[in-house]
Amino acid sequence: GQVLELLRGVQRGSEDRKRSLGRLRRALQNEETQQKFVFSAQAWLDGSIRTLTGLFTSSLAELQLEAARCLHELSHSSVPAVAEACLPVTSYLLTYLSGHSLEFTELCLYTLGNLVVESEAVRKQLLPQGIIPVLASCIQSPHEVVLEGVGYVLSQLLQAKEAPMEIIPLVLDSVLPQHMLRLVCSGLKAAMGAAVEFAWCLHYIICRHKDNVVLLALGAVPALTSLLLQLASQIPQDAPEGLELLVCPVLRCLSNLLADTDCRGQGQDGRLLIALFLILQCFLQQHPFLVQECLWLLNNLTADDPFCCSALLSLDLLPALLQLLTCSQMATVLALTVLCNIAEQGPCQCQRLLQEPLLPQLLPLLALPDPEAVGQCLELLHLLFLHCPEAAADFTRHGGQQALEQHQSTPELQERAQALLDVLRQP
Repeated sequence: GQVLELLRGVQRGSEDRKRSLGRLRRALQNEETQQKFVFSAQAWLDGSIRTLTGLFTSSLAELQLEAARCLHELSHSSVPAVAEACLPVTSYLLTYLSGHSLEFTELCLYTLGNLVVESEAVRKQLLPQGIIPVLASCIQSPHEVVLEGVGYVLSQLLQAKEAPMEIIPLVLDSVLPQHMLRLVCSGLKAAMGAAVEFAWCLHYIICRHKDNVVLLALGAVPALTSLLLQLASQIPQDAPEGLELLVCPVLRCLSNLLADTDCRGQGQDGRLLIALFLILQCFLQQHPFLVQECLWLLNNLTADDPFCCSALLSLDLLPALLQLLTCSQMATVLALTVLCNIAEQGPCQCQRLLQEPLLPQLLPLLALPDPEAVGQCLELLHLLFLHCPEAAADFTRHGGQQALEQHQSTPELQERAQALLDVLRQP
C-alpha cells in the first residue's frame, strides 16, 4: 500500500512531488517492492510505469532527474519481466543521452545497461531504435563518467547470446571500434575505468567474431603491443591502482588476435617478450590469475614461430619461464606448452633447453595428479629425446625410468609413457 500511496502523491501533483519521488526511489531499492510497483493489479490500474514515464519526460529538470533515479532502481531488478515493463521508456532513455546534465546522462546509460542485461525483448527493441549510432556519438564525449557508462552498456550488449549475429556486425560498421581502441590505449594517461570497460568490449568482439578484419585494419595488434610495452615500462615503480584490471583483457585481445592465421608474425617483437615477463613478475604474487593470461599470449607468440622461440632463448628469458612450472595447475600446462613450442624448432633449441637443468625439473611434474600436465611433460620429453638422443641417458641417470613406469597403467598416458620407456631402454 505504501508504494501506491507514494505513487498517488506523485500523480496528484502535490507540492512535495519531488519528496514523494525521493521516497519512492528509496522504496524501489527493494526487489519485492519493485515487483509490486510493476505487477500489482492496482499498480496496473494506476499506470505506475506510465506515471513514471510522464515525469521522466516532463520539462521540470528536478522531477525528471528524480524519475530517472526511480527508473534506475527498477532497472536493477533481476526479474526479466520488470525490465520488459520498462520497454515504453527505452526510446526516451536513448533520446536523453544527449542530456542536459552529466548525472542525468550517466543515469540513463546505466539504466539502459541494466535493462539490456536482463531482457532480450529490450535488446531487440533498442537496436532498431538506434542504440548503436547513439552510443557511437556518446563515445566521443570528453567526460569520463559518460565514457564509462557507454563502455558498460556496450559490454552488456556484446555479451548477449545474439551478439555475434545481430549486434557485433552493427558495432563493427560504426565508428565505435576506432574510438574503443583509442580509449583503451590512452587508459594509462586518462580514463582508466573507461579503458577497462572498452578493453573487455574489444575482447568480446574478438573472441565471438570469426573474422577481425576491421580491428586488424585499425592497427589493433601494433596498438595493443605498444600499450603492453608502455605498461611494462611503468611497472613496478608507479603502476596506477587497478592496473591488473586493464592488463587482463588487453592480454586476451592480443592473444586471440595473434592466434588468427592472418596475424602470424605480427607479434615478432623481442620487446614484447621482455614486457610479458616484467608483467608476470610484477603480478605473480598479488594477481596470480594474470600468469595464465601472459602464458596464453606467450604460447600464441611461440607456436610455429622460429623468431619468437629464438628470441626467448637469446634474451635469456628461459630461467624465468622455468620458474613458472610450479606456479599453478594451469601455469604448469601452459609453461610446458611453450617449452614444447621451443623444442619443436629442432636440435639447436633443444640443446639450449638442456643447458638449463631442465630434466631434473620435469621429474616432479611427472608425479602430478593432473593428466594434462603429465601428458604435456611426456610430449616435451618426446621432442627432447627425438632431437637430442643423449638426453635419454641423462634422464635415466636422474631416475626418469621409475617416473615413467608409474604411468604404464594410466589409460590416457600409457602409450606415450611406454614409447618413452622404449627409448630409454635402447642401448
